[in-house]
Amino acid sequence: VQLVESGGGLVQPGGSLRLPCAASGLTFRTYVMGWFHQPPGKEREFVAAKTANDALTYYADSVKGRFTIYRDNAKNTVYLQMDSLKPEDTAVYYCAADSWITTMRTNTGGVDYWGKGTLVTVSS
Repeated sequence: VQLVESGGGLVQPGGSLRLPCAASGLTFRTYVMGWFHQPPGKEREFVAAKTANDALTYYADSVKGRFTIYRDNAKNTVYLQMDSLKPEDTAVYYCAADSWITTMRTNTGGVDYWGKGTLVTVSS
């Protein structure tokens, strides 16, 4: 299984970025897909997740109303659209895949698959 993130970079406060994550080696449409971030010096934290059938979407409180997760099952890709970015959003962003939404939301250490991450820096 491979999860490959891209789209990171330097952006000014208030700006936007879209992070794609291309998945291979798994039956994409059957997996919960999510995003986590790890700010400098901190633990990896849940950001957003979407269930396999698109029925349910979850966000961390810190990103609600600013970030949107969506998936394209035909392209085996999940996206994180980040708007109104703040300096505290600076982090390495990781794509993740798991069979269970509960694991994705509450058991970071138990998540099945991870990407290598892409760095997002929000600074003027």
